[in-house]
Amino acid sequence: MQIHPLITTTDELADLCERLAKSEFVCVDTEFMRENTYYPLLCLIQIGNEEEAAAIDPLADDIDLDPLLELLCNNEDVLKIFHAGGQDVEIIYNLTGKTPHPIFDTQIAMMAISQSEQIGYANLVESWLNKTIDKGARFTDWSRRPLTERQIEYAIGDVTYLAKIFPKILEKLVRTGRGMWLNAEMEKLADPANYANDLEVAWRRIRSPGRNPQVLGRLKALAAWRETEAQDKDIPRGRIIRDETLSDLASHPPKKQADLAKVRGLSQAWKENDIGKRLMRVIKNAEPLSDDEMPEKPKRGAPLGKEGALVADLLKLLLKIRSREIDVASRLLTKSDELEALAAGVRDLQILEGWRYEVFGKDALELVEGKLAFAVEKGRLKMTHIDDVTNGDATIHAAPAEAAE
Repeated sequence: MQIHPLITTTDELADLCERLAKSEFVCVDTEFMRENTYYPLLCLIQIGNEEEAAAIDPLADDIDLDPLLELLCNNEDVLKIFHAGGQDVEIIYNLTGKTPHPIFDTQIAMMAISQSEQIGYANLVESWLNKTIDKGARFTDWSRRPLTERQIEYAIGDVTYLAKIFPKILEKLVRTGRGMWLNAEMEKLADPANYANDLEVAWRRIRSPGRNPQVLGRLKALAAWRETEAQDKDIPRGRIIRDETLSDLASHPPKKQADLAKVRGLSQAWKENDIGKRLMRVIKNAEPLSDDEMPEKPKRGAPLGKEGALVADLLKLLLKIRSREIDVASRLLTKSDELEALAAGVRDLQILEGWRYEVFGKDALELVEGKLAFAVEKGRLKMTHIDDVTNGDATIHAAPAEAAE
């Protein structure tokens, strides 16, 4: 594979992107700093395919990133490969208002062909290529110039290894017939709505303190205000107020500015400074959350009770067994709250649709309905239909749905 010198001019970048535009796929990674700024500071971009790779310096004086952004966001013929690419996609969205498409994330893909929930890049490389990555350059200051050869070598490795691993992952997905399992997950990663900085919905990122419209209305107003303050000062939103403090203020609003000194997470200065005045003004003017903005109630069904809780526990055990049997990450199949809803009688669930129903949901439903049991055979726990249980088996049955409710 050809490794190019650090690209610092638009002409060099345009030439590279013209060649890469003829590829079936490109691997992409970024290095950035976001500890002290509201938006992440893009410091380096790495891109490559099976034949060539390069690092691009977005901080260079003589470079315009348009050729690269055109390739990533407007060329539908080239698949863009990332690993744990959420933050990389966010950076590209901040630059363009668009996301790379079509997109493929190897961390997500590994969930369909292994039990790895969130495999790190170093472990991915070691498992597929039997190579150990030098992590020494990972936490260096990527904004400092000039970059060292060690930094650039480390950064380019993130795409050169990925270019070798992706075809292997793809081959296994095709062989196992699990590629279609990932379509919705990849589209979700590429959905621009996930990265839009809409002040009106900033409050939804914060754990909701109940369902009181007055409280949620204050939370909405406070979250939007915090975003504006952080943007104006170009600092992370948590430097203004942490989430838990914001939630507490929404639930227990102070009556006067002097009371801010008693709020955990705020300094004494808030009782008399200008930002404290602005905060109190927001709380005073906040309107109750409208009915159409209220979060949907979770699908809980009937209260579980003791029997239902037992069924939910058995469903979680079934999930562990099935994940191990078919070598898939349990999180890709379903989550605990969905299993509890199933045990409580809810049937409008993702687990009972499409491929999830075929590989797990069907058995989960039969377990709830008392048609499936666990049997211990030769010291190993296995699933068995009630009709197949022999007298010599030790079995654990689920209660039928009526009893669970």
